[in-house]
Amino acid sequence: QGKFTLLRDTRTDGSFLVHHFLSFYLRAGCKVCFVALLQSFSHYNIVAQKLGVNLTAAKERGQLVFLEGLGSCLDVVFGEEEPEEEQEAKQPHPLQFLSHCGARSAWAGGGSECQNLLLFQRDLRALLPRGRVLPAAVCIKFVHYIYIFCQGNIVMLVHSDEDSEDKENELLVTSLCHHSDLILWADSIPSALC
Repeated sequence: QGKFTLLRDTRTDGSFLVHHFLSFYLRAGCKVCFVALLQSFSHYNIVAQKLGVNLTAAKERGQLVFLEGLGSCLDVVFGEEEPEEEQEAKQPHPLQFLSHCGARSAWAGGGSECQNLLLFQRDLRALLPRGRVLPAAVCIKFVHYIYIFCQGNIVMLVHSDEDSEDKENELLVTSLCHHSDLILWADSIPSALC
C-alpha cells in the first residue's frame, strides 16, 4: 500500500511543494492522477515546463490524468438532472473512475513500485468555502475512501492558520494530519522587520 503525504502550509504559500512532487513523480515514470481544485491545466503546465516536465506530453502518453476537480464537484452538487438518453450519450463523468472496481486494475500496469499517485491540489479548503460545498466530515471520508481504494501514493496540500476561527478547516487539517504517513509543513520565518 502507498503512503499518504500531507503538505501543510501556514502563513505562507506551500503550492511549490505540489509542483515539486508532480514533477518528481512524472520524472520517475509513475502514473499520476492530479485533481486540481483551484488552478487550470495551463497553469500547472507552465510551471512544470520551468521544472523540465511537459504535462501535455505526459497526458498524451497516458502517464497523467488531469481532472478539474472543483468544476467536477460543483457539477455533481449543483448539476441539473438530464434525461437518461442525454446521460448515456455523454462521456462518463471525470470522477467516475473512483467508483469503478476496474479503476485499480487500469492503473496497475507498468511494474513500477509507485503505480499511481493521487494529488488533491491547493487545497481541500476550496471545498469548504463560506457556503460550505461539502462539510469537513465528508471531505475526510472521501480522502479515506480514496486512500483505501487506490492503494497508491497520495500527496495532498492543505492550508491552516493557527489563529483561524474556521472550525471546519481545522477539523479537516487535524484529521488529515492524524491519517497521514508524512507531514511536510511549510511556515514563514518570523523576522524582526516591521
